[in-house]
Amino acid sequence: MKIYRYMDGNANASGRKIKELREAAGLSQEQLAAKVQLVGLNLNQKAISRIETGDRVVPDFELLFFSEVFDVSVETLLDKDT
Repeated sequence: MKIYRYMDGNANASGRKIKELREAAGLSQEQLAAKVQLVGLNLNQKAISRIETGDRVVPDFELLFFSEVFDVSVETLLDKDT
C-alpha cells in the first residue's frame, strides 16, 4: 500500500495536534497510550510517538478515540491552524 504524505511530509494531519493536546494535559506518551487503550483502541507508546512525529498513518476511526480521550471534536484534531 502506498502511503501518501500530507503537505508537510507527514503521514498524518493530526499528529502535531495530538502532541499539543497530550502535553497540555500533562500526559506522557505512555499515559496517553493507556488512556486510549481504556476507551478501546490498542496502541502502545511507540505508536503514539510515531503518530506525533508524522511517521504513522492515523485512520479516521482512530481519530474518534483520540477525540474521546481529549474531549475535543475530530475537526479540532485536524485543524492545522490551531
